[in-house]
Amino acid sequence: MAELLYRLGRASARRARTVIAVWLALLVAAGTAFFLFSGDLEDSFSIPGTPTDQVNQTLKREFPGMGGGAGTIVYRTEDGSAFTEEQREAIADRAEQASRIDGVEDAVDPFATEQERADRLDELKEGREEIEDGRAELESGQEQLDAGREQAEAAGLLDRLEEGLDAQQAEIDAGEEQLDEATEEIDRGEALMEMSEGVGQVSEDGGTALVTIAFSESQEEVPQDTRDAVMAVFDDDPVPGTAVDFGNDIAMSMPTLVSTAEVVGLVVAGVVLVVMLGTLVGAGLPILTALVGVGIATLTAMSLSDVLEMASVTPILGLMLGLAVGIDYALFIVNRHRRQLKQGVEMAESIGLANGTAGNAVVFAGLTVLIALLGLNLTGIGFLGLMGTVGAIAITVAVLVAVTLVPALLALVGARILSRRERDRLRRGAQGGDGPGHAAGPRLRPMSIGSALGRAAVAVLALGVIALPALELRLGMPDGSSEPAESTQHRAHAAVAEAFGDGRNGPLLVAAELPGGPTEETAEANAEEHRFEVAEKLYAHEDVAAVAPIDISDDHTLAIFQVVPEEGPSSASTEELVHTLRDLEPVYGIGPLGVAGMASGNIDISETLSDALPVYLTVVVGLSLVILLLVFRSIYVPVIATLGFILSYFGALGGVVAVYQWGWLGGLIGPDNPGPVLNFLPTLLAGILFGLAMDYMLFIGTGMREAYVHGAPARFAVAQGFRAGRAVVTAAAVIMISVFGGFIFSETMMISSMGFALAFGVLLDAFVVRMLLIPALMRLAGDAAWWLPRWLQRILPDVDVEGSALERRHRAGRTGEEERPDGAAPSPAPTETADASGRQ
Repeated sequence: MAELLYRLGRASARRARTVIAVWLALLVAAGTAFFLFSGDLEDSFSIPGTPTDQVNQTLKREFPGMGGGAGTIVYRTEDGSAFTEEQREAIADRAEQASRIDGVEDAVDPFATEQERADRLDELKEGREEIEDGRAELESGQEQLDAGREQAEAAGLLDRLEEGLDAQQAEIDAGEEQLDEATEEIDRGEALMEMSEGVGQVSEDGGTALVTIAFSESQEEVPQDTRDAVMAVFDDDPVPGTAVDFGNDIAMSMPTLVSTAEVVGLVVAGVVLVVMLGTLVGAGLPILTALVGVGIATLTAMSLSDVLEMASVTPILGLMLGLAVGIDYALFIVNRHRRQLKQGVEMAESIGLANGTAGNAVVFAGLTVLIALLGLNLTGIGFLGLMGTVGAIAITVAVLVAVTLVPALLALVGARILSRRERDRLRRGAQGGDGPGHAAGPRLRPMSIGSALGRAAVAVLALGVIALPALELRLGMPDGSSEPAESTQHRAHAAVAEAFGDGRNGPLLVAAELPGGPTEETAEANAEEHRFEVAEKLYAHEDVAAVAPIDISDDHTLAIFQVVPEEGPSSASTEELVHTLRDLEPVYGIGPLGVAGMASGNIDISETLSDALPVYLTVVVGLSLVILLLVFRSIYVPVIATLGFILSYFGALGGVVAVYQWGWLGGLIGPDNPGPVLNFLPTLLAGILFGLAMDYMLFIGTGMREAYVHGAPARFAVAQGFRAGRAVVTAAAVIMISVFGGFIFSETMMISSMGFALAFGVLLDAFVVRMLLIPALMRLAGDAAWWLPRWLQRILPDVDVEGSALERRHRAGRTGEEERPDGAAPSPAPTETADASGRQ
């Protein structure tokens, strides 16, 4: 591989303009594909086969027109007073217009619904009055009958009149029985009205109203065009004196690909590159190539959004990874090339060697990230696998750009990749002084045993403390409260919570199977009785605010209810309520209940992801051990490297929980309303952080191995390898933290939490694990760190990640000198006018 990359680097340098033209053509092609074929991005996530999905499928089958998605439009009067008659009629008219849109099953007029409720209450009141009047008549009749019986008995005529009196008594008894049945029906009706009081569409003060939209398609399949058309009906023609907002079940908050925060992150990365490379040309080259790569990858991924159900966050993930990894991979090659030039290597040879050595490491590092991301498909969760695949596309393009476009640009830049001072020093025949290939430098001072023990203890203790909040990790999906405060979704969520209670933002749909009956009349009677019993059981739960029966199937074997929790859709109590209801058998013989709704669906997705996480982590950890075993040919190094990854992973999760679930740093970067951690974040973080952690391990650990293989004592090998890799790992980590950190300030909570998790994870892994813990553990192990059973040595392939064999061959052939262990070999210095072939 190293030799192939060496030749590819030299070929790219010789044909620099052709290579650049090819990449620009690919960028134009990706942009063209985006404009021609891109479709709508999704704002929700789904996993087929979950309990919620099963209930939805049953509802679609049993209740035509049900089982589709829903949207909420919130109207409020500007002065807080009750809606006027004109405003009511205008809102009803807009609901009627919305109901005629293709893809809309129904649009509920809130005032008509409230009027129906008021009419029902009046009917119940009138019915009770009629029952009372009937009882009064029966009581009067009973008194007359009793008096007549006494008179007949006194006159001795009871025997002759008894048959008639008994008939009258039977009529009175039958009337009383009918009144008892009617009273029971009225009692049930009043009880149901009381239980459903919290499901109203208009607030008690009459100043807030909810228009509910029922879509034909399921929530995640509702086209954005349909949602936009519905919102346009209410937004384009405002009702005078009112304000209208849209819930997050209908309004889609599309995160922008480029914002000020990301630009700031790139600027910080540019400053780091200038400080490290000392020249604007050198600093600009990695950023330029990363932008080309991420442009191709992101546009290509988004061009597939018309044929794939792609979440809005998916291309953002590709952008994050493409920028951070693209800059870092180009930096590795550019830094190696600069170091070799300052050692006196001829220009074209240096480009080839940099591509064959650092480029080889880049390919291997990219491969680890690629495998980890593609491994997300093993979870069996479609949208998560697609995220991994899009991220893998970004990584693949970044690697290809690094080993082809970077050498081409280096050839065009020539000696200007070095600063003027460095070029002047080379002309005077002096050797530069940066990097591990430089012979001169501070004297190596191996770490003492005591210092190693102290550093290891501090690192493990610090990571353990940081990881403690992860013990209280709770997964979920952001609701309207986590949207930006000025967004329509946040305003709608706040208005509903204030006027109707938090639970009204996440109602549940509960399905109960009924036993039916031998005849239709019996089944209907049983259904009414059991429906009331189920409603009573549901309403009795302490976390339920309201229950409203919705419908009964035609065969009277399925009843559905709307249940409003006491707290919001992302609360712990609502999550517990969903599980409690699913385990509940309210009436003997009915069986467990089915629960659906947006809140229930999010809970199911979170739990499915939680179940998949241990399996995925096992795969990632196992992969880590195998890859590191091949690279370092050691048992000890893969074990401590993997344990370090686990520590940094849980440390990153602890930070996410503290900031986004507990609300720490809320005034700075955290959300205004803390809630559950994004449900797919832990799984996604495991794959990405694993790949990045292996990158840093390669650039720290391979230097230690090379020094040890060349005969340095183990303690000196640790110090030498650490010195060789610390500068580039520090720069790479700071760049990644800057790029990922730019996304922390995104208005979209999903993007913000992902940016924070990746930035904080890189911070912990690079600076605490790879640069503090790993050197200490390597020092403590000594020679044992490089032990490998002989039988395993024979069967393992020799993976030369750093391309050391390539470097030895080419330098030995060029200089004819014995190569020094530190890799330095003097040769004529390049001039400012040297071209790609080394000619002057």
